[in-house]
Amino acid sequence: MKILIVLTSHDTLGESGRKTGFWLEEFAAPYYVFKDAGADIILASPKGGQPPIDPVSDEEDAQTEATKRFKADKDAQKALAETEILAQVSDTGFNAIFYPGGHGPLWDLVQDADSKRLIESFAASGLPIGAVCHAPAIFKHTKSVDGTPLVMGKRVTGFSNTEEAAVGLTDIVPFLVEDMLASNGGSYEKGDDWESFVVIDEKLVTGQNPASSADAAHKLLSLL
Repeated sequence: MKILIVLTSHDTLGESGRKTGFWLEEFAAPYYVFKDAGADIILASPKGGQPPIDPVSDEEDAQTEATKRFKADKDAQKALAETEILAQVSDTGFNAIFYPGGHGPLWDLVQDADSKRLIESFAASGLPIGAVCHAPAIFKHTKSVDGTPLVMGKRVTGFSNTEEAAVGLTDIVPFLVEDMLASNGGSYEKGDDWESFVVIDEKLVTGQNPASSADAAHKLLSLL
């Protein structure tokens, strides 16, 4: 079992002057769910190398058992520091693909041609695709084989408008994940803010927020 995890390379939060990146829990929890299940994990990002960690997700009050495990795991840290360049990653040989969130993907992965290539190839091959929190932003431009938006007619979730408002970034992000999924024809669903909520529709797995990370990874595994 071979799983590709794709992380953002973008580290600037719009014009705010603040730093962003990927959310540490949203990487660490799925990473260990997959690792503990015996998966061979390949990490990739648009620029390769060390992807930026959102500094807020690295603060003490954001730590979880998974992030603590990561901070004690030199092999995992080395793997993260040496992500493959996304353009050099083949769309064959994998059983599933997973995208951790954080605000970074709203700027780079949503537009990235190689990310789009991989998602559309996995979808066309009927392979599981997972995305959590802000990562469902990657579905903004992806298409099904018939040319319609990939999420059209599918049950999906992602970071909600109310959660974005709660962190004070509604006017800073380039678009709201919830609104985009709905405008692309997705049937957007949400649970309570900050509580785990995961939706599966065929081979598409989406999680609403950081608390959904491990559950989304388990759901992805259940499709393999």
